Amino acid sequence: MSSERLYFRQLLSGRDYAVGDPIATQMRNFAYLIGDRETGDCVVIDPAYAAGDLVDIAEGDGLRLSGVLATHHHPDHVGGTMLGFTLRGVRELLEKTSVPVHVNAKELPWVANVTGIAESEFTGHEHGDKVTVGAFDIELLHTPGHTPGSQCFLFDNRLIAGDTLFVDGCGRTDFPGGDSDEMFRSLRYLAGLAGDPVVYPGHWYSQEPSAALSTVRDKNYVMRPQTLEQWHMLMPG
Repeated sequence: MSSERLYFRQLLSGRDYAVGDPIATQMRNFAYLIGDRETGDCVVIDPAYAAGDLVDIAEGDGLRLSGVLATHHHPDHVGGTMLGFTLRGVRELLEKTSVPVHVNAKELPWVANVTGIAESEFTGHEHGDKVTVGAFDIELLHTPGHTPGSQCFLFDNRLIAGDTLFVDGCGRTDFPGGDSDEMFRSLRYLAGLAGDPVVYPGHWYSQEPSAALSTVRDKNYVMRPQTLEQWHMLMPG
């Protein structure tokens, strides 16, 4: 399929959308738009802060939003209230356009609690499910550790990794629902993915905003442990 048909944008909070929002600027979140230019369909990944801006960007590029994919429930990825602060996000987006919101089944109660949106309003998925955008399939990979239902998205030799895997480091496991051992297993699973996809993280915490998985395997310290014992030595407690 022609690469010109694929629409893909990596957008940085505080710079490309939610401009002027001090929290968005500080958190350096990435949101992603994936679409099919021929059919005009587009999905957004992790719309937080001024989520309406992301809809406007897609529409300005000639695409219409047909769905939302969430890597996990934290407010800097979907909006909502947690740890004493409230951010805009999915709720604002759904007020602008009615589309399905795809989350991992294990994340359903968490994202519902944080956003204040009923569980029934979300579409729950299992590992290996696919969401279709025009002629493109996005595979949903359950990668727990940062949260119980954290998931990554694999398509067209790209890995949208959320807060499971950054170019440098990985997501924290000391928030509610985090599990360090599960994180290790998820990282080992991602390390074994075929095809050397480009890793696109949930935050810009590194010099480059993305990198090939082979580069991440070689240079990211969290990919070095090969056993759970080695992981415990690297990440005690």
